[in-house]
Amino acid sequence: MTDWLIDPSDSLERQNEKLRQITDVLMRRVEQDTDKTGVAYRQFERAALLEDQVRQRTADLEHALDLLNDSNARLAEANRAAESARADLSSAIETIQEGFALFNAQDELVMCNSRFGMHMLDLQAELSPGLTFKRYVELVSHSRFLALPVDLSPEAWAERRLKRHQDNHVMFNVRMVRDRWVQVSEHRTHDGGTVIMQTDVTDIMRLEREERDKLLDGQSRMIRATLDHLNQGVVIFDRNARLMGWNKRVGTLLTLPVNRFRLGTQFQTLLDRFESETTTEAAEKRSSLWQWVMEDGDRKPISFEVKRRDGLILDVFAQEMPDRGFVISFTDVTAEREATRTLFEVNELLEQRVMERTLELEDALSSAERANASKSRFVAAASHDLLQPLSAAKLYVSALDGPETGSATREIAHKAHRALNSVENIIDALLDISKLEAGMASLEVTSVRLDTIFDTIREEFTPIAAQKGLDFKVLTCSAVVESDTSYLRRIVANLVSNAIRYTDTGRVLVGARSNGNSFRIEVWDTGPGIPETKQDIIFQEFERLDAKASASEGLGLGLAIVERACARLGHPLGLWSVVGKGSGFFVNVTLSNQPHLTLPGSLSKITGGQLAGSGMIVLLVENDLELRRAMTLLLEKWDISVLDVHGAEEAIALLDEIEIAPDAMLIDYQLDDGENGLDLIDQIHARHGKLPTRLISANRSPELRAQCAARDVDLLNKPIDARTLERFLTSALEAVAEY
Repeated sequence: MTDWLIDPSDSLERQNEKLRQITDVLMRRVEQDTDKTGVAYRQFERAALLEDQVRQRTADLEHALDLLNDSNARLAEANRAAESARADLSSAIETIQEGFALFNAQDELVMCNSRFGMHMLDLQAELSPGLTFKRYVELVSHSRFLALPVDLSPEAWAERRLKRHQDNHVMFNVRMVRDRWVQVSEHRTHDGGTVIMQTDVTDIMRLEREERDKLLDGQSRMIRATLDHLNQGVVIFDRNARLMGWNKRVGTLLTLPVNRFRLGTQFQTLLDRFESETTTEAAEKRSSLWQWVMEDGDRKPISFEVKRRDGLILDVFAQEMPDRGFVISFTDVTAEREATRTLFEVNELLEQRVMERTLELEDALSSAERANASKSRFVAAASHDLLQPLSAAKLYVSALDGPETGSATREIAHKAHRALNSVENIIDALLDISKLEAGMASLEVTSVRLDTIFDTIREEFTPIAAQKGLDFKVLTCSAVVESDTSYLRRIVANLVSNAIRYTDTGRVLVGARSNGNSFRIEVWDTGPGIPETKQDIIFQEFERLDAKASASEGLGLGLAIVERACARLGHPLGLWSVVGKGSGFFVNVTLSNQPHLTLPGSLSKITGGQLAGSGMIVLLVENDLELRRAMTLLLEKWDISVLDVHGAEEAIALLDEIEIAPDAMLIDYQLDDGENGLDLIDQIHARHGKLPTRLISANRSPELRAQCAARDVDLLNKPIDARTLERFLTSALEAVAEY
């Protein structure tokens, strides 16, 4: 209520004085007022209340005044501490031996010591707080104490300096007048300010210069010693083609006296002297060297040879240096060229001798190739001429095996058949070993399921093992491996045959087990074992441990074929044997990338009775009379009508005459007069349509199999097995019946 009576801008004492005057006036009015209504008393109460408020306000004002006085005291103390710290900082940076300056984040000078800029006395008056960094650089660039490079203006130097100022850390050397040097290092503070240190490095620079000069002197002496040690003559010229260096050897090679080599000698002078010592044939090359020296652009290295008048041959090589000077080296290559000439003459003689020897070797190679071709023809002829009568004999013997034949005759026929099989095995072994040794064995590596190999082995050798009373077991294995089907079967068959032959009692076990990324085929027996001294020779031709064995039991070629076939196929072959316990043979075969190869369908069991009374007609084309008679005899025994002819022309004529297509055809591959069975098959199929056909041949080459596959014709190899022939004819009869 009294705020309007008191001016807040008055001092505390003045306000208290006014309040006391107001109180006195109110008290007097109370005492003088005689109003009976009690107004005076109420005014008294109001005055008392006002007095309490004034007393409380006074206390608050006194407390605020105490706080203000305390704050003022603290501020004064802080100011004194700041001034003391600033003085300490100034004293501290003043004790630094280097020049020191601090710029704030706005690139304004905050403080510096007296050594800052001491090498530039014309800047001292400008170095005061508030000086901008840009202005400072401008002053430095125009200082008369700064030794700028000749090709650098003050403005360019200032621009370069301001650009480096943008980096967080900068360090560089500045050259001053009177050969003095200052190292400037600039660092960024955490608040964006900049600290600059200036260090006088004149003594260090001078010391480094002295050390560098010493090093250069040492290097110069080393270069001189090196040049003198070279076997080449070397001359060094500056960019103005003046001589700057050389070694002793160059005087000897150029036959120049030592007094001709002086610093500053022109290249032309030495070239004229050099020209007088070389032959006229070198004039063009010397001219090329002079033109090279006088070129203005980049000079590529140049090299040539010249011959001195005394016959010495020099190799000249010139190369430009970075400062446009150049170096020329001279190398004595007389001995090398003489050696080259001698070597050329020797080479000519050697080439003549090599040519003569090559002709001799070509004659020898030609003879060897003719011999190899003769051997190949012999192998082919043997495959046909030996197996042809053997096939006829086996068919004749098979014809004797019937219900009308007596038991004694059948027994003789069985023995004859076994003997013929032995002959066939021996011939096959001889042919196989011959092909493997001559490198003529054709391999077709494909994916092979071991089941197909093992089933054949089980069917083939179970009766043989049973005759000897052996426990013969072939474990089932469906693994698919990479190999040649025919040779892999032959390898396993030879190992099993060998095991059964030499095992009198006990068992023979065949199986395969996983061996990493391959499978290991194993053949175990309980035979007599193989002595360690003979474990190497058993793989040689015609080597048998049992010398008493007859030829019908083999010629000792089985393991030799195994060893060579495994080598050709890349199948590692192993052997374990203990005398008195038995032996084990191991063949490691790589797994195929087709692990789920499907087994081919198997033929059902066939009996000869299925052909009887069928009225089947078979065309037989065979140029060998005995084989044709034997096959005709066997087929007629099976109640088959046989159209047997000698050649292709006769076969075509017969079919045209009877106008009847046969139910099946058996056609020999190698006919007379250069004809072959495949061409005949094509002609008959073109006339009468697709007929069940088998091509008969002793040729087991992959090429013939490929030709048969292209025509969808199966190959029946000689000697012909009666069981296989019967199966084919039965399947052909079933196909005709379905049609």
